[in-house]
Amino acid sequence: MEAPSAIFQKEAKAGHVPGRLASIDALRGFDMLMIAGGGQFIATLGGKTGIPLIDSVAAQFEHPAWNGFTFYDFIFPLFLFLAGTSLAFSVTGALAKGVSQTVIRNKVFKRMLILIALGILDKNAPMDIFDPAHIRYGSVLGRIGLATFISALLYMKFSTNRRLYIAAGILVMYYLTLILVPVPGFGAGDLSFEGNLVGWIDRNFMPGILKQGTYDELALLTQLPALCLTIFGTGAGDFLLEQDAAGPKLRKLFIFGLAGIVAGLAWNAVLPINKHLWSSSFIMLTSGMAFVMLATFYWLIDVKGYRKWAFFFRVIGLNSLVIYLAVRFIDFNESSRLLFGGIYKHAPENWHEVYNALGGFVLVWLFLYFLYRQKIFVKV
Repeated sequence: MEAPSAIFQKEAKAGHVPGRLASIDALRGFDMLMIAGGGQFIATLGGKTGIPLIDSVAAQFEHPAWNGFTFYDFIFPLFLFLAGTSLAFSVTGALAKGVSQTVIRNKVFKRMLILIALGILDKNAPMDIFDPAHIRYGSVLGRIGLATFISALLYMKFSTNRRLYIAAGILVMYYLTLILVPVPGFGAGDLSFEGNLVGWIDRNFMPGILKQGTYDELALLTQLPALCLTIFGTGAGDFLLEQDAAGPKLRKLFIFGLAGIVAGLAWNAVLPINKHLWSSSFIMLTSGMAFVMLATFYWLIDVKGYRKWAFFFRVIGLNSLVIYLAVRFIDFNESSRLLFGGIYKHAPENWHEVYNALGGFVLVWLFLYFLYRQKIFVKV
């Protein structure tokens, strides 16, 4: 396979700049929907309807205490994966326009610093900048920024296959590290809440406070496996950028997706699927699911042309950073209570939280729709 730089040179000569795929924005919007109130709404339905299926779906929006997996665990990995997919399009487009790799690298580096700063603000507001020992430095946005920066460097240097090999190598190395490196007081291979290597490294080397006390799932060692999701996402982006017909692209996405799911479930036999540890089995499972979901959205929206239903999600996906921070700093649920509480108070009391969560989500979407109509799209 040719190196990415050779492919970019051909693109530039042909004057071809890859266009934006509606399916990527829609899937990102679906993902942010779960973060911005959709997941909370579904979770509140548990135990309300008396319908076992709805209760089962609602249970999928609670994180397991330690080992195990629910659909809610998939939300953040999917975003990391899509960050890589979008990266493939943006870097390819920039290079096709003649932008140098140095300029791209500097831009992505600045973006990483901004996301790290916003992530620290998000996790600590109101933040006492004069007490750095009590600031939490690990964050969702910081992880996205770091993973995107490293993935961009790899993307401009290595071919698709080599990047996928690098990601697989990282996951194997991470697995071996967790089971072979002894933890003082616990020994090697301890994957318990108290005795795992991730927590020991966080307690001894991570500055500031740790979310879980004994460790922080967004701190140091887990950056490595999380990075692999974004690398896998760049691979998916490359598949979509190929000049082939839609059929071969879909086959590759589905094959990689099914292979990832099978590998993750098989690896679970020796390394439990665990979001807290970002275990290698967890990464393979969620990356496989991401490939499949991307293939499904791509087939429905960009291949079959069923776009109208996706508009609802695209409105969210086009301003993902805005809504991530908005739901942190704007109390949409309180606004829902003030606006709709006089209506839903006549419903049974155990349904109040359901209607309030629904109202909060409606306000979130209307806010994003207003930005969409005004053509305000905030990017970093």
